Amino acid sequence: MKQRHFSMLRDFHLADWLTLANAFCGVSAVFLAMLYATSQDIRLLLLGCALVPLAFVFDALDGRVARWRQSSSTLGRELDSLADVISFGVAPAALGFAAGLQGGWDWLVLGYFVCCGVSRLARFNVTAEQLSGDGDKVKHFEGTPIPTSLALVVVLVIAADAGRIGGNFWFGAHRLGPWVLHPMVLMYALSGSLMISKTLRIPKW
Repeated sequence: MKQRHFSMLRDFHLADWLTLANAFCGVSAVFLAMLYATSQDIRLLLLGCALVPLAFVFDALDGRVARWRQSSSTLGRELDSLADVISFGVAPAALGFAAGLQGGWDWLVLGYFVCCGVSRLARFNVTAEQLSGDGDKVKHFEGTPIPTSLALVVVLVIAADAGRIGGNFWFGAHRLGPWVLHPMVLMYALSGSLMISKTLRIPKW
């Protein structure tokens, strides 16, 4: 059969479009973080933060819709992981950087956080079949799921509302060797480390 233009998009299921909505929210959050960095209009930062929980809603819906319509597929799983990397990995890191976590050590920690998210999702995709056992559903997560990074965004919103971003972050800024570290960035280090833990197992409902 002759392939039509945009045939891949024509073959997408409803769940796949919800996954793409998740990715769109994440990309938009990154763009808003960039706009905030240049304008310092706090409304842009808060709007970017608000898009992350919206991405979470789409992330939750796509799985439910796929099971409801029995349309889950390998393509859908890969789409979901790629969207999650953007919305719950890159976007929270970009929002944190725009908010003022811009020291040299901060860069390294934010990069570590994103790499942990990528690694966690890659491991999940590779081991999903093994973890599902005799059933057709994964019974537990190894390490915390990447959407738990939503908690980081909530902290950023609280800090922004209290005027504790930029040069006013809680716990200040400290020069360690050649670079500056904001202790607040360590919440990203903790979140990333929990994602890649192999001993922490969380039931998947």
